[in-house]
Amino acid sequence: MKISFESDYNNGAHPDVIKHLVDTNNSQSLSYGFDEWSESARQKIRNACQCPDADIFFLVGGTQTNATVIDGVLTGYEGVIAVDTGHINVHESGAVEANGHKIITLPSHNGKMSADDLKDFHDRFYADPVYEHMVIPGIVYITFPTELGTLYSKKEIEDLYALCQQFEVPLYIDGARLGYGLAAASCEFDLPWLAKHCDVFYIGGTKVGALCGEAIVFPRGNAPRHFFNIIKQHGALLAKSRLAGVQFDALFTDKLYFRIAHHAIEMAMKMRQMFMDAGLNITESFTNQQFVSLSKQQIKKLKENIAFETWEPIDQDHTRCRFVTSWATTEDDLKALSVALKEL
Repeated sequence: MKISFESDYNNGAHPDVIKHLVDTNNSQSLSYGFDEWSESARQKIRNACQCPDADIFFLVGGTQTNATVIDGVLTGYEGVIAVDTGHINVHESGAVEANGHKIITLPSHNGKMSADDLKDFHDRFYADPVYEHMVIPGIVYITFPTELGTLYSKKEIEDLYALCQQFEVPLYIDGARLGYGLAAASCEFDLPWLAKHCDVFYIGGTKVGALCGEAIVFPRGNAPRHFFNIIKQHGALLAKSRLAGVQFDALFTDKLYFRIAHHAIEMAMKMRQMFMDAGLNITESFTNQQFVSLSKQQIKKLKENIAFETWEPIDQDHTRCRFVTSWATTEDDLKALSVALKEL
């Protein structure tokens, strides 16, 4: 069997998460988010975020979460601003547009949105005398870390958030891989700081040790009115809400979520050094996603023993490939990769 670095959700759940699911399996509970484990998880997340008044909702997956949050915040004539490489724009099969909301794209700068670009767009939009005939920008969407594994600095997020407050539009942070961004050595802030510099974000569980599940956080108790109904309307309301609640209860016990993230980062940095030692061209990423340029022949040879994802063409002979670590990545996995790299 090949050693796989294809994604951070190609294994099952972390053993501690599975154990909590098994240990609670024979206990009966309320449904639709009112079970005891969902409430326990909410309180633990509030404590971790230092947001005692936060509204927290558990959904199953990232696309479902993005579509529900964005549709829940926007009115029918509003759209969402994102960079052109943003996950909602590239990898969600038009889920946001399917709800009737245009994605208004700005240029990506190594995966990130520039505050200058956002201000320029806003100023130009409202300088147009016929802007009322257009889709009104109603929310700003970014990911942390970005699709390319890069990180926003404190100042970059502060500048974006200040503009959002000035423009009276919410800032939404997609945190599918939030743990890995926060665990990166070059990250300048922690979870409480992030929670204070946006209007809504989600804590990704699917990619950080859970079988499935994402935790939406409105940090100041600022969820849209009737958000429970909005979730239900999107087919996103879990009857057996304990499925997500139990998992997040485990992830936020004894800092498991952050321990998982730190392990994956440690493995990714060792992997990164292997690529550098092999003389391969590697992009800047200090998260659990590493992007490497490989020739067609190198890809063919490496795929004999290693599974990874081809990301995008660079030129006629080279492709940018993605290698991802997770809670399940072991030293033996890295040794197998090291052996395979030496055979290129």
